[in-house]
Amino acid sequence: MLWRELPPGARTYILYHTLVTPTLLAWLLLPLYLMKTGYSVLEVGAFFTAANLLSVPLTYALGRWFNRWDLKRGLVAVDLLDGTAYLSYGLAHGALAPVWLFWGRTLEMLSSVFYPLYPAYEQIVYPADRYERILAWHLRLPLLAKVVSFPLLGYLLGYVFPQPGHFRAAFLAFGAYTVLMAAYIWVLLPSVGVKERVEPMAFVFRAGEFRLLLAFETLVHLAWGIVPELVLINYVVNALGKTLFEVTLIVAVYSLGSVLATYLSERIPAERGFYAIAWGLVPSALFALVMAAAPPFSLVLLAYLAREFGDAFWFPFYRAWLFRLVPRERASEYHAALSSYRRLVALFAPGLAGALASLHATLPYAVSFILFVSVGIVFGLAARGNALGSGG
Repeated sequence: MLWRELPPGARTYILYHTLVTPTLLAWLLLPLYLMKTGYSVLEVGAFFTAANLLSVPLTYALGRWFNRWDLKRGLVAVDLLDGTAYLSYGLAHGALAPVWLFWGRTLEMLSSVFYPLYPAYEQIVYPADRYERILAWHLRLPLLAKVVSFPLLGYLLGYVFPQPGHFRAAFLAFGAYTVLMAAYIWVLLPSVGVKERVEPMAFVFRAGEFRLLLAFETLVHLAWGIVPELVLINYVVNALGKTLFEVTLIVAVYSLGSVLATYLSERIPAERGFYAIAWGLVPSALFALVMAAAPPFSLVLLAYLAREFGDAFWFPFYRAWLFRLVPRERASEYHAALSSYRRLVALFAPGLAGALASLHATLPYAVSFILFVSVGIVFGLAARGNALGSGG
């Protein structure tokens, strides 16, 4: 599917994600900043877990409220909260540094409460008969932005400006830019209120498939949650003796692989989507197995390339399947409920990841390998047993 064939609203929305992508480096920068300022990997994991606790009860309630509100308002709130959080990190200096850090992380967690509004918005602005093809573009352009921006910023902050004070300046710049992106959303993105969510035909809820989707969500998000960014940073920076630049180089390499995966996924017929999901989990399992063996940096590059290739390959089919299981008029509520469920499942994953990494830098990857294998088996057997029907 060519870029010009996408609906105007979809193009504007995908461009937003592309433009905001460079600020996502803050997700890597924060745990590294904490380690540089004296926190251990165990303490960083506990810090992230404590902040996660504050976001769980709000997510579902917010989704219900947005059944009747314009979803665009929630997207604006994400950038305003994230921007303020980054500004707080930039102010984290001196005796009050822990207060600014925890306040910023709390705002970021509050921002994440609104994240279910992204798939709810996409479900409505992306035409249902082209979900898989548009979602490939939804991945592709932001990934290309990562390929360009992350190594450049990583080199600057890894070698040219590597001190904590430089990191704080970067947080301030990210914060100001992210707040400005809220204006892009408000002015350029189409509104999605109640009238835009009317189903074109009667919706049929498929309980069996939804239960399988919950099982998939449980295992996959545990597998991801046990190896967050802090585990990668701890291994690359502390175990291998590298810098932020090498971490961003990993991101750039696997982003290129993910772009390739989006082109390959477009060649898979939609009716074979469930098998594409099952096979796409194989590279993720290989990634975790390789990382569990404490590989050198060159193999770390290949391992993360494999994982992200697999994730990008199956993502369009999975997201399209999810959209077809969720009624449009209650999209924000359903996606918020799923997000709350993911948070509950992975609530203590950062703390557990930090504890495992404190025992051995690659132990979290071994646990992730077991989880990826489990979800691949469950999903593959379900597809073969026709539990998924013919959709996808």
